[in-house]
Amino acid sequence: MSTETRDKALQEAVGRSERAEDSLDLRQARLMQLTLDQEATLEEGDPLPPFWHYLYFNPQIRASELGADGHEKLGRFIPDFGLPRRMWAGGRVEIDKPLRLGEHVQKLSTIRSVEEKTGRSGRLCFVTVDHDFSVAGEHRLRETQNIVYRAAPDPDAPPPPGKPVPEDADFTREIHPDPVLLFRYSALIFYGHRIHYDADYTRGTEGYPGLVVHGPLTATLLIGLGLERLEGRALSAIKIRAMAPLFVTAPFTLEGRDSTEGAELWARRPDGTTAMTVRLHAAA
Repeated sequence: MSTETRDKALQEAVGRSERAEDSLDLRQARLMQLTLDQEATLEEGDPLPPFWHYLYFNPQIRASELGADGHEKLGRFIPDFGLPRRMWAGGRVEIDKPLRLGEHVQKLSTIRSVEEKTGRSGRLCFVTVDHDFSVAGEHRLRETQNIVYRAAPDPDAPPPPGKPVPEDADFTREIHPDPVLLFRYSALIFYGHRIHYDADYTRGTEGYPGLVVHGPLTATLLIGLGLERLEGRALSAIKIRAMAPLFVTAPFTLEGRDSTEGAELWARRPDGTTAMTVRLHAAA
């Protein structure tokens, strides 16, 4: 495919949308509590904890429709960029009103932008997707999701330098990730990406030193810690930026500080650099 043809195909994808529906099953949310080593206390009608919508609405992909990495083959909704490596880069969640367990929810996903760039590691493609969630025609929340696609890694290329974390945390929590946590989370979100459970593939093909902690899982942990500081205040918005991967090979630390808007949090990698940042904005 020529560059001109590829560029045209990518731009034609902008505005493409798909719909999904799901019921916010209580059992699924309680299993998530257990996965996070919490008591299963949620009840029907309770607000779904922020960012737990990843438990639902997951595409029902047949085994033959998966790629070699266990992820859905490109081309159905997201175009095929010829770039095999997928990275979740974060985004933003704007909350009008929380979703509640037991509700039947409609989700509308729309590709808002597709942009190609060339970086130190070669060609990159940045995709922005809006996910709008509503109940009986009432809009509840929007997640703007940023995804990066890149070429297969060069095993001899040095890792890019990381950004040091702030040193003025008001609160911290150490996390000891393990393969069981990652496997259970993958199962709950019906996600087959092998970097989260297949160590041989992760090291030999993707070039990582060990199993990769899911970006949305790290975000969920950070948001949960921040909510403890808000003392029951509801959220109006969440801003997430994924900067570097975390692995099961070593513990990492969740850190944060109180802010006038709510809380600012980050995940500290073992080398002292930043894996992810999260900003929580409390509702007025």
